[in-house]
Amino acid sequence: MEEKEQNQNLSNEETTEQQAETVEVTEEELVQADLVEEEATPNFEAQLAEAKASELRLRADFDNFKRRNRIEAENRAKYSSQAIVEKLLPLVDNLDRALQIESDNEETKSVLAGVEMVKRQLAETLQNEGVVEIPAVGEAFDPNLHQAVVQEASDEFESGIVTAEFQKGYKLHDRVIRPSMVKVAE
Repeated sequence: MEEKEQNQNLSNEETTEQQAETVEVTEEELVQADLVEEEATPNFEAQLAEAKASELRLRADFDNFKRRNRIEAENRAKYSSQAIVEKLLPLVDNLDRALQIESDNEETKSVLAGVEMVKRQLAETLQNEGVVEIPAVGEAFDPNLHQAVVQEASDEFESGIVTAEFQKGYKLHDRVIRPSMVKVAE
């Protein structure tokens, strides 16, 4: 029995030594873990700050993307009729030229009255789409609105004033579709 007790005592001592070693290792691990945690904390905070900044940049980029898309969609809707308007402007010019004909003949006058009605209806349709004529004669020359083809001295107008219009200019909303071809006083 004494032998059993001695074996148990030896076994208990070994277990106690193993536990002591385990405790020592665990304490060493804790110290190392604390050091690692202290070192990792600033790195973690820097990574967190970087991630937050990245998220803010992504949100700003996405907001800008949405705003650009909204503006582009509005412009597409606003100027969707531009191509057809550009094709109709020569028709308006030809109708204006036809109306400049003077005649004493009753048949010609009735045809001109019909042309006048068609021109008025086309002008109303263009106006409903947002097309407006660019004012020219008597206005100051603006290279954004007018295309000067002739420059001539004038006693009637000051320098830089449009004296004659050869071809009407048009704007669709705020965009110039065709500048006015004009003569400008020197």
